[in-house]
Amino acid sequence: MALDKATVARIAALARIRLPEAEQEHLAGELSAILGWIEQLTEVDTTGVEPMSSVVAMTLPAREDAVTDSNCRDQILANAPAVAHGFFTVPKVVE
Repeated sequence: MALDKATVARIAALARIRLPEAEQEHLAGELSAILGWIEQLTEVDTTGVEPMSSVVAMTLPAREDAVTDSNCRDQILANAPAVAHGFFTVPKVVE
């Protein structure tokens, strides 16, 4: 896929990148080469290849799901500078 200067200028405008006109022709060639390499990937036969998220087969470590003492709202709120109706209160930031 070959890109021209106009396409490169449009891509730069969409990406909000200031691109001098002198560099557009050079960048068009580089981007066309990159897209050519990407098109080569479509020629690779991937039948029977499972998708993977990592090159190493591994499982994520998981902790045991254990019940803890979480009913300590009053103790937590005792450290707060201001409390109202069982909640932290903070200064208003939106007017």
